[in-house]
Amino acid sequence: MDGLLVLGNGATFTGRLRGAQRPSSGEVIFNTAMTGYQEVLTDPSYSGQIVTMTYPHIGNTGVNGEDVESRGIHVSGFVVKELSSVASNWRATDSLDGYLKKANVTVLEGIDTRALVVALRERGALPGLIVPAEGADLDALRRKAGALPGMVGQNLAKVVSVRAPYVWSEGTAAVSPPRFRVAAYDFGIKFNILRILAGRGAEVHVVPYDYPAARIVAERFDGVFLSNGPGDPEPVSEAIASVKALLGRVPIFGICLGHQILGIALGGETYKLKFGHHGANHPVQRLASGAVEITSQNHGFAVREESLPPDVRVTHRSLNDGTVEGIESTRYPAYSVQYHPEASPGPHDATYLFDRFIAMMEG
Repeated sequence: MDGLLVLGNGATFTGRLRGAQRPSSGEVIFNTAMTGYQEVLTDPSYSGQIVTMTYPHIGNTGVNGEDVESRGIHVSGFVVKELSSVASNWRATDSLDGYLKKANVTVLEGIDTRALVVALRERGALPGLIVPAEGADLDALRRKAGALPGMVGQNLAKVVSVRAPYVWSEGTAAVSPPRFRVAAYDFGIKFNILRILAGRGAEVHVVPYDYPAARIVAERFDGVFLSNGPGDPEPVSEAIASVKALLGRVPIFGICLGHQILGIALGGETYKLKFGHHGANHPVQRLASGAVEITSQNHGFAVREESLPPDVRVTHRSLNDGTVEGIESTRYPAYSVQYHPEASPGPHDATYLFDRFIAMMEG
């Protein structure tokens, strides 16, 4: 059936409804990756968002059970120019179309995604609705879309976080017995992070977003990892308080939302980006060496550089817009990056950051 995307500023786009064919809402953003749509769909960092893929043809390699990054699909909706109904890959176990239908995800196909990206680039990320076109009251839908909440002030980490601690088991045979015990705060953690840590000899204990620092200390972990996740970091007050209490007591490594939470715990501030960074080809410079890494990114907030105290230095910077992409404390064994060194999808230029975490625990 025909469907509509209605943005919070009143702009509308007409296409065809696929997948669940039901109304959905969320912050509308765009992702510039050419591949990796299954990892995008299952990345909890996209919770509360309608994701638009800029590459025109999505789904031709189907889906499989090995490329999921969490317990399920987290996007609120999916917008594409053309959705393939055929899976042409030896690893595929289902088509993307079938996968989205089974997961009850709303898909809008056939709109001019180039025009939508231009609108979001110029205006910034906007709340939006995907609805059936038949019988739609456009004026009412525009009012409804305009009244949707933005991402600022939303603690979505508590929505996607695990409810009880568990020990990650996949890939632990890579190093046996494990050399280190790591507490990984789940703000929306991706499975490939856990695979990489386990593959480097860590026994990874995944804990909820609000796990008390006192329990981390009592359980004598060798390191603490702060994961990626959706939403605004400032309302995740429980995690910020825990990280403050853990500084100097255990090595800390953060990614994405974990990077922002560490930045706040160290005395900095965060702010909402105009349309965020979402893709698998973003250039970042490592300031110590000048080397450029091509990175996978997915975030809507950033650490404000001028708010950082003197004992925190910037280690990485975006070559697209100059925003902070990495920080480290000169006082505590703690560092973080805004991008995704675990990739999935994306390049593997930055996996050395996991090796640094292992070296910190060894020290």
